Amino acid sequence: MPTISKENHFLTLINVFTVEPPNQQKLIELLTLATDSSVRKIEGFLSASLHRSIDGSKVTMYAQWQSMEHYQKMRSNPTASPYLEQALEIAKFDPGVYEVAEVFLPLSE
Repeated sequence: MPTISKENHFLTLINVFTVEPPNQQKLIELLTLATDSSVRKIEGFLSASLHRSIDGSKVTMYAQWQSMEHYQKMRSNPTASPYLEQALEIAKFDPGVYEVAEVFLPLSE
């Protein structure tokens, strides 16, 4: 379960993939395979969620890692590479690494 908090200092990745609408589901399946078969088994992985745009042109992955070191370890693991290479054949990739700056919740009544 994603935990969004300024206090935990987790590394957050928000990766936006741009894809032709007919390939959106295929991209989701490739990213799901990569995450389920290898990424989630790597030490330091906390969570990931996939989001699809309503118009079919984007897929966004929100992922959390304990630290940049844990994330780099995953990047050097070749197990997920074939899926990610296939994903990049059908999509453009705009990666981003973030930390939580603020969190807003509804006001109590």
